[in-house]
Amino acid sequence: MSDIIAKLFETIQSRKGADAKSSYTASLFAEGTGKIASKVGEEAMETCIEAVQNNPEKLKQESADLLFHLMVLWADQGITPDDVYKVLESRQGTSGHDEKASRPK
Repeated sequence: MSDIIAKLFETIQSRKGADAKSSYTASLFAEGTGKIASKVGEEAMETCIEAVQNNPEKLKQESADLLFHLMVLWADQGITPDDVYKVLESRQGTSGHDEKASRPK
């Protein structure tokens, strides 16, 4: 796999505090967590729609949009891709059903 996620996340973090008029990412940070979370939800829905409509090319585009906005949300919340990778790594070798059942209710 490429390190595009790390490079993109670095760019996203560099936009914190930048001029919201000159950077879409900076404008998301300026609008706050609610707006960023809303964009993640919007992109998730669009990704699902393209999957259900069996449109692989649009699914790729919407997936990229979803990942981008999710990373903006991570940066907003002080989470890094490495933090998420660690969670994924800790789940390796564990049944998905078992892992889900172990979560606090």
